[in-house]
Amino acid sequence: MILSQVKNPSVAVEAHGLVKKFGDNLAVNGVDLSIPRGSIYGVLGPNGAGKTTAISMLSTLLKPDAGTARIFGHEVLKEAQIVRRLIGLTGQYASVDEMLSAGENLFIFGRLLGLSRNDARAKSAELLEEFGLSQAAKRQVKKFSGGMRRRLDLAASLIARPPLIFLDEPTTGLDPRTRNQMWQTIRRLVAEGSTVLLTTQYLDEADQLADRIAVIDHGKVIAEGTPGELKASVGIASPELRLMNKNNDLEARQILKRVLNVDAHISNQGMIIAPMSDPELITDLLLALRNANIRLEEVSVKTPTLDEVFLALTGHETEPDAELEEEVGMEMKN
Repeated sequence: MILSQVKNPSVAVEAHGLVKKFGDNLAVNGVDLSIPRGSIYGVLGPNGAGKTTAISMLSTLLKPDAGTARIFGHEVLKEAQIVRRLIGLTGQYASVDEMLSAGENLFIFGRLLGLSRNDARAKSAELLEEFGLSQAAKRQVKKFSGGMRRRLDLAASLIARPPLIFLDEPTTGLDPRTRNQMWQTIRRLVAEGSTVLLTTQYLDEADQLADRIAVIDHGKVIAEGTPGELKASVGIASPELRLMNKNNDLEARQILKRVLNVDAHISNQGMIIAPMSDPELITDLLLALRNANIRLEEVSVKTPTLDEVFLALTGHETEPDAELEEEVGMEMKN
């Protein structure tokens, strides 16, 4: 790690009032972040929230229209060259050359970062082994599976073992087994001293990995805290109901709204779910449903999930920032 260039050893990222516009679109609107060193910080947001744009500004790829940002005490705008030596970036799309082999890609990255030929070969072999790609070292990347490409892309960002790693939706499109492997890698990197800023569209991923989470919507941070704090902010319990007759869904949700004073939603599994602050209200809810002659097939009370936090805070579900990604790419080409 290039620790000799770290001015502030305790805070990895400080951002105040970051703003970025694309024409009339205000993609990032006054984002503030403070990320302690040695942690995993998750950034969640619905489609077009500004997650990728924020990372692009923090990693020197985009110039903010307003606001300031520091990486380990170094100003992103004024000390961009130093900042680039302190960070690694794995974007949503692989940065490796598909026509080259995995080993050739890592060797070239090493040489571009100033390593000697021998050191670049040694580092390439070390990373291929670490990411389980040694058997495929001489295979063209175009023949890799999606999971292998993501691991290679992450390996390329770690050639210099940077103290801060930006991971922009690193597990999108991966199968569950490969996602779990990536999670283990991320945990190991932090255990070895790295700091990780992670954007993800998977709420369970943020719940599993992140020490703290910022929820971004319409370019603003609308909530920030540990996963437990965010869950507690929408309620301490969450009833889940499955009705005998699906035609009663709307009436049942209206009853939940009246009794619990919160909006209910229907999960992908067909359960009616709503967070509540007082678990004793479950008795009133069940009586109200029985009085309305709404019969239940299944009922349970659980701790709120990050999905419910997200819906309560934004009114949206999480989706990839596909549209905004195009705008970021167009600006970086100009």
